[in-house]
Amino acid sequence: MTPPVIDWARYAADPEGVAREIGAACRGPGVFLLTGHGIAPSLVDEVFAQAARFFALPEAAKAPLSILKSPHNRGWAAEGAEALDPASGQADRKEAFNIGLDLAADDPRVAAGEPFRGVNLWPDQPGFRAAMLRYYDAVLALGVDLHRAFARDLGLPEDWFAPRFSAPMATLRLLSYPPAKGTPGEIGAGAHTDYGSVTLLATDGAPGLQIRPRGGGWTDVAHVPGAFVVNIGDCLMRWTNDTYVSTPHRVLPPERARRSVAFFLDPDPDACIAPLPGTGVPKYPPVTGADYLRGRLAATYGAEGPA
Repeated sequence: MTPPVIDWARYAADPEGVAREIGAACRGPGVFLLTGHGIAPSLVDEVFAQAARFFALPEAAKAPLSILKSPHNRGWAAEGAEALDPASGQADRKEAFNIGLDLAADDPRVAAGEPFRGVNLWPDQPGFRAAMLRYYDAVLALGVDLHRAFARDLGLPEDWFAPRFSAPMATLRLLSYPPAKGTPGEIGAGAHTDYGSVTLLATDGAPGLQIRPRGGGWTDVAHVPGAFVVNIGDCLMRWTNDTYVSTPHRVLPPERARRSVAFFLDPDPDACIAPLPGTGVPKYPPVTGADYLRGRLAATYGAEGPA
């Protein structure tokens, strides 16, 4: 099943039609390609350029920013530090760098120890922080906006999700995959589903991303220049009582170095994730956004850690 290409620019003129298209994608492959999103190509290019400069640094320069030093899911994850598919017995061959909601050390939410509220870790790299925060804000707005279409498709008021995403647990994640070594069982990123509500992924065009739609086998995701790969996460699948599908995906070892930029949008920490009205007999008990994310991270890392 090939993910459909959906033009978000059409939503203003035809919200019902676009919501139906998005809803069909969320019920089917669980993935779609989003064009017409309004994120400037120059900003995307700057983010990829800054990521390339960062990942090219020697390990000694990146180590002080280790995500293992952050209790808030921020910073650098070294190659081999993660295994998204533990059953495979293989660690992922990728590096990553996580950025969350940018808060000052004296922000009341940080001082109070609220879950997933902390300070970001920044490299001493000119223009890095500014570019990442501009991109973070732009894609956050887009991700929240997409929930208007989800709400319409699900028969809810268009603004139903808005109060649940007032200060969400969103993570911007830069990813770098080295060229394949050709060793048995090698994987770029192991088969997994994402934890949050929705993920918006930009790639550099290098092949490797595959999805496994329900009832099907592994399928390559085509690269559409300028489009985001949008996939439903486990939190939204749970929220919709399995109406929407969180589709397994993986990254094969690339022939050449591959980079991507993922934006994982989770709801507010105190948002109640309970099956939505009209979705049938509840399959899941209510849980807060923070407790759900914490449990998923613990399953990957054995403790609260990076997604």
